[in-house]
Amino acid sequence: MDIKGLDYNTKRDALLMPEYGREIQKMVDYAVSLPSREERLKCARSIVKLMETKVPQLRENADYRQTLWDHLYLMSHKQLDIDWPYDVADAEKILAKPAPMPLPKDGITMRHYGRLVQDLFEKLKTMPAGAERDELVRLTANQMKRDLMLWGHGSMDDERVANDLARFTDGVIQLNLSKFSFNKIQLADEPKPAKKRKK
Repeated sequence: MDIKGLDYNTKRDALLMPEYGREIQKMVDYAVSLPSREERLKCARSIVKLMETKVPQLRENADYRQTLWDHLYLMSHKQLDIDWPYDVADAEKILAKPAPMPLPKDGITMRHYGRLVQDLFEKLKTMPAGAERDELVRLTANQMKRDLMLWGHGSMDDERVANDLARFTDGVIQLNLSKFSFNKIQLADEPKPAKKRKK
């Protein structure tokens, strides 16, 4: 539906820096169109003062004035011809997107257990038998059971934990389920329905 006289944001040009709003962008466009260099500079100073009020958290940075002038330079699409009080040569770095982080190719065999538990498997393979290893086995088995509950849609079979522990430690750790007791895992309570008020 197109109603004559109505101006919708969806039909307007996208803002380069939406945090300052469309009115500031219009002021920047006006400053670019001014005929004399002195008028443009005077107008630019006024715009920077207004920009500072629009985004006051910028004042927490030591070089916030440089940032404001960089933003003005970018908002003018590099068309504002003035004697810049700050060097705006590096202004485009603000718009640069960070390079994507490479995904680790770490060979985690069981994603639901994660890197930490896999490291524990490796440690358990080489640890000498004793109280310290028994405690680490207890902690690892309980963590595995919690992970299975979270990622296995509530499936936390003790037999599966014992089998996985034996398999991923190359048979070094054999969990005796008749003697081993897991910590009790409490499931989050479901929210109670709100009581209806009598009218």
